[in-house]
Amino acid sequence: MQFQKGQSGNPAGRRRGSRNKHTIAAEKLFAEDAEVLARVAIDLAKAGDIAALRLCLDRICAPHRHRPTPFDLPQLGVAADAVGAMSTLMEGIAEGEVSASEAAGLAKVIQGFTQVLTTFDLDKRTAELERRMKK
Repeated sequence: MQFQKGQSGNPAGRRRGSRNKHTIAAEKLFAEDAEVLARVAIDLAKAGDIAALRLCLDRICAPHRHRPTPFDLPQLGVAADAVGAMSTLMEGIAEGEVSASEAAGLAKVIQGFTQVLTTFDLDKRTAELERRMKK
């Protein structure tokens, strides 16, 4: 028998939070010997094993991801405020207060804000025009 299109063969599915048995078993085995394994990796790294060294450094000095950017932007209330915010952002790049990649993320936030305001304004104006046309 073939499944109906768009319908799961197991509609209840796996419960949220349930974990794979193999993953649980592997974590348990690792937890029992984690200290010994870490010591072996460190000893190998000290002996010059590049792979072990990379493993140790990746765990100790993990790359920073999604860290907050302490940068003051002007208050955004209307779409026109985005011009000042972008100008402040450009000054921040020029003065080295914020990196170009961080500024790109902030610029997306400013752009999203202005798009929401523009959409809201257009919806409001359309509703007003429709209301006037019904009179």
